[in-house]
Amino acid sequence: MDLGLADRVYVLTGASRGLGFATAEALVADGAKVVVSSRDKKRVAEAVDSLGGGENAVGVIADLTDPQTPRLLIDTASEQFGRFDGALISVGGPTPGRAAALSDEQWRDAFETVFLGSVRAARMFAAALPESGAIALVLSTTVKTPMTNLGLSNGLRPGLAMAAKDMADEYAPRGVRIVSLLPGRFLTDRNLELFEASGDASAAAAEAAGSIPLRRLGEPAEFGRAAAFVLSPTASYITGTTIAIDGGVLRTL
Repeated sequence: MDLGLADRVYVLTGASRGLGFATAEALVADGAKVVVSSRDKKRVAEAVDSLGGGENAVGVIADLTDPQTPRLLIDTASEQFGRFDGALISVGGPTPGRAAALSDEQWRDAFETVFLGSVRAARMFAAALPESGAIALVLSTTVKTPMTNLGLSNGLRPGLAMAAKDMADEYAPRGVRIVSLLPGRFLTDRNLELFEASGDASAAAAEAAGSIPLRRLGEPAEFGRAAAFVLSPTASYITGTTIAIDGGVLRTL
């Protein structure tokens, strides 16, 4: 299927590795250009190189907690590739821990990064997008069901999904779509770190896989292809919803 991505330009935050990078790969494979950003200069450079260099991608060192970051990314897309068609908003997972055990400072830091940074970026991206533009937020299955020891994610991501729903209603009359993606367990550095933190990484990975109906952890490329579809013109009637990409693990509809 031709997704209609040829020469379209997308901004991706937190995209030097993991699910963000996998989405950048899928977009570029279908003909799009991308602006990839993260806080790590070395990883951004490696990501751009892996995506084929300046013909396909440009990197920006940026942090979503900085109010200037969304405008910087929009301007970079326009200056480097001449247009701006959509965005994937992804931030690193917050510090693990039970909700009651986390400090006020940890909650404030996570709110600034996970919640406020994402809302600000979505608002500014949506205002700058043309008709047929699209935004996808990478959230988590914790939007619909809590995960043990991920209290910050359990607390913040459901509210972020509802904020995205509200903004989707606001920008839909302009033809701009906003969708929340709910990844389950994927073979990313983040999940590998969580497995290591358990004290027995192999057992933790096996237990996680056993809880998934497909009986395996997802490959990042599987998420990337789904995200690229949602961002593409082919998904032109999908907005204001959450889409689980989780191997069937969620027990809610």
